[in-house]
Amino acid sequence: MSWVEEDNINPNHYKQGNIEVIDYILDQEFDYLEGNIIKYVSRYKFKNGVEDLNKASWYLGKLIERENQMENV
Repeated sequence: MSWVEEDNINPNHYKQGNIEVIDYILDQEFDYLEGNIIKYVSRYKFKNGVEDLNKASWYLGKLIERENQMENV
């Protein structure tokens, strides 16, 4: 097998469409929570389905919790 077929760093499920997910995350300067939400929502159809949506939901919950705390400071 060639390196492209075994590429665990940059697999095909991150290369859908015209822009790679990491490039979008970096361009928009998303933080860790935001970046993971984008990552899991972007790949769910091509990798782990509902499991990835559940992961995105978990990170979204953490982001909402953080933002609510920031509003109450």
